[in-house]
Amino acid sequence: MLVSLFGLALAPFTYPWPAFRICGWSSLADLGTVKGYPGKVAPKVFIISMFDDEGSSWYGVAEFNILEHNITIPGLSPLFPQVHCTMDGSICQLVTGEGEINAASTITALVYSPVFDLTKTYFLIAGIAGISPELGTLGTVTFARFAVQVALQYEFDARELPEGFAAGYVPQGSKAPDQYPGALYGTEVFEVNEDLRQMALEMAKAGKLVDDVKSQKYRANYAANPVFAAGAAPPSVVACDTATADVFWTGSILAEAFENTTRLFTNETATYCTTQQEDNATLGALLRGALTGLLDFSRIIIMRTASDFDRPYPGQSAAANLFLMSPGYRISIKNIPAAGIPIVTGIVSQWKEKFEQGIKASNYVGDVFGTLGGTPDFGPGSLWGGEPAPIPKRSIRRMSRMFRGNS
Repeated sequence: MLVSLFGLALAPFTYPWPAFRICGWSSLADLGTVKGYPGKVAPKVFIISMFDDEGSSWYGVAEFNILEHNITIPGLSPLFPQVHCTMDGSICQLVTGEGEINAASTITALVYSPVFDLTKTYFLIAGIAGISPELGTLGTVTFARFAVQVALQYEFDARELPEGFAAGYVPQGSKAPDQYPGALYGTEVFEVNEDLRQMALEMAKAGKLVDDVKSQKYRANYAANPVFAAGAAPPSVVACDTATADVFWTGSILAEAFENTTRLFTNETATYCTTQQEDNATLGALLRGALTGLLDFSRIIIMRTASDFDRPYPGQSAAANLFLMSPGYRISIKNIPAAGIPIVTGIVSQWKEKFEQGIKASNYVGDVFGTLGGTPDFGPGSLWGGEPAPIPKRSIRRMSRMFRGNS
């Protein structure tokens, strides 16, 4: 018989795909018997995946077994209702489901679950992404300092663009694409710990990245344009930033528009590189948990591996770039654990001497409002004079208007 966290008898859950049938469900009472964890489970590393193939890339690795405990958590995705952990609880993983709503909902459920103590946990966001051929190629592993919600803007249909507009996006509260947003929601930009990012990047270099002949042949098409030299090169580990949008876009016009948005929203600091659908939502939920003292926002690593290009190679159409699909999906999935395992094992193995007390950030860490304290190095500055937010999040819209001087 399976038992939920509320003590109710449950029928065995059957996933809609055979690859998802996972055994070994545990109740909270069971987890209380794990050596060293008499109460809450306190992971040293929590891996955040977004969909099934990303999640299953960690199953069966030689270094650790995250299927030793499978914990049903209310509020997780109906498709992925469990958190998976090693026997000692030091490493855990979940799958959020794709898109911003799924990511925010799942991470919120995790953060406020009574099962876990996340106050010292390192979060490894580990998924695939599109990539700019100016910065990387199929199979490239990227680590971001900034996550930018690039589609949080006004939009015109391409057939009705105002004169002088290269694309249909305009920052909210503004009247031109090059104007900083006049209205902010607070999730436009998140900045994570640069010192931790550099450590993660170096650890990832110890992994052996996967490549294949199909990807090599495809990326060679980008060699025709010297600007795309990185796109034609073999996969590597790169420090560059990530753009979030629910819309899966393609083509040079939109890629260049969101590249400009990324620079604009971060005061020219961020380097647009990868494209994905979840990170700002995940970070928004984690930030609210950090504001209430449930976790440490300076312990977040954003790792994305490249499965496809955000724009076509010379002579290819945008439609072909999207619908024919590049062959990089397989290697992007394999390079998640290839680069991620050295990070996970590095944190766990060096816990006492290096990671338990945290990695002090030399940069600002947080959102565009300065919600956690400190002064953002992008945007208009802190809403609260560098102090942590003293008010509930529901008041931010009113406060942001006051901050802009609007009545």
